[in-house]
Amino acid sequence: MNPRPRFQSPLGPRIAAYLELMQALGRQFRTETATLADLDRFLFERHAGKLDSAGFAAWAVTLARYTPTVRRNRMRIARNLCLYLRRSDPTCFVPDADGFPPPGQRPRPFIFSEEQVLALLREADKLAPTSGSPLRAEVYRLAVVLLYTTGLRRGELVRLRVGDYDREQRSLLIRASKFHKSRKVALSADAAREVDAYLAKRERLPCTHDAPLLANGLGPRQAYSGAGLASGFRFLCRAADVLTAAGKPPRVHDVRHTYATHVLLRWYRAGADPQAKLPVLATAMGHVSPASTAYYLRSLEPVAEEAARRFANHARPILDSQAGDHRA
Repeated sequence: MNPRPRFQSPLGPRIAAYLELMQALGRQFRTETATLADLDRFLFERHAGKLDSAGFAAWAVTLARYTPTVRRNRMRIARNLCLYLRRSDPTCFVPDADGFPPPGQRPRPFIFSEEQVLALLREADKLAPTSGSPLRAEVYRLAVVLLYTTGLRRGELVRLRVGDYDREQRSLLIRASKFHKSRKVALSADAAREVDAYLAKRERLPCTHDAPLLANGLGPRQAYSGAGLASGFRFLCRAADVLTAAGKPPRVHDVRHTYATHVLLRWYRAGADPQAKLPVLATAMGHVSPASTAYYLRSLEPVAEEAARRFANHARPILDSQAGDHRA
């Protein structure tokens, strides 16, 4: 865990209190902490006693190296701090969000086909071991399987410990994830067999109850980093020729989108009511509410196409009957 930054400006104690409150409410606030620490250093170096309009504008200039979306997000973080400060000081400056860079368009998720997932698994099996990752092939095969069959977040996957797998219940314990929520994720029979096969090979390395599930060989407690896993995943995508329309490898997070989309498609094809079952998917994905889950499902072409097909099958007998009545 990263140590808390040392705030030095006159505004520092208020920043620390704000972050402590948000984290007590279940927010991890890693990006917010780093952003406000940067703002605190800026104020300290300028000998500024408070944040005013001129100071905020000058700090915003230091963000020019980032993309418009990142700049907007960091400016929004500072604005939320100001809104917090205004609760106790009505005169506190609050920047006008209308002057922030316009929000960038969210990247369109890449939805893997089943054939593309199989191609990733074939490429994972070809990976050669390295001194830093003696179980490289086994690790990436298991990573693809768990991402695709459970919809785990990247951070949840790399934080898994050996003891988080319950062989009897065929489940994984996801500890204190987003909003400090923990949950159990059920595994399919095939996914559980993959975990068992992996653990049989994992025993070559130190394998205590609290050892990282995805072993990298650099030490008994050394886990894969999220960035390291993402780099290897991009390599797999290139090797399998699984690329976006722009010719780039998809993101690890796109597998989470794929999981949600494929679950919804299976419900549609089975004749189930997806809206009624959405809370089940929300629980499995670790969302606070089904509204968060719906974000992954909107405007996805496979879902829209299946919904249109289902509506057409439902409406065709009615339309044919009406057409027959008119002909008569």
